[in-house]
Amino acid sequence: MKNHLTPSERDELIKSHRKERDGRIRDRIKAVLTFDEGYSYSEISRILLLDDETIRRHVDDYFSKAKLKPENGGSKSDLNENETAKLVKHIEGMTYPYVKDICTYVKLNFGALPFFKWVV
Repeated sequence: MKNHLTPSERDELIKSHRKERDGRIRDRIKAVLTFDEGYSYSEISRILLLDDETIRRHVDDYFSKAKLKPENGGSKSDLNENETAKLVKHIEGMTYPYVKDICTYVKLNFGALPFFKWVV
């Protein structure tokens, strides 16, 4: 199906693509623009070197929610605010050669946390 975008929407997406530094967002914009030109999900996935389902999700996200930016928010901290402040203060005054050393410090000072089972 062609022409889901108005000419002004298309122009805005092209302008956004030129300015955008994040390659993931540029890929989303290209997926929407090429889909609008009539390319199939599999054709777009071959062009952008992404899988069909990712292309389908990018196109659907744009047309249903006007979403172009990924929503990677990270994970919830296992430390409370007070513990986090103590850890930040400690790390600012200390240089650790390895992340595993920081993990050990956290485990010893704040208790065994689920994340550290595979790190330490």
